[in-house]
Amino acid sequence: MADLSHVLEAAMRRRHLSVQALADRTGIRTPRIRVFVRDGTAGPIHPTEQELRELAHALDLPLTEVLPGAPLAGVPGA
Repeated sequence: MADLSHVLEAAMRRRHLSVQALADRTGIRTPRIRVFVRDGTAGPIHPTEQELRELAHALDLPLTEVLPGAPLAGVPGA
């Protein structure tokens, strides 16, 4: 399973989307998306399950492509 940062980068590239365009599609603030793209799951800021769902939907990805590699904020053991 690819890291979240790689999944986001590749999907954004395929769809010719900038971070700002993805933010506009999801309602997630641009700085948060930048961190997800830059750091993936290794960064200090972890995406929530809802954010992952929004990203998957906006990028037309199966949810399983973004969920498995990302720890979910507020989920025990994640």
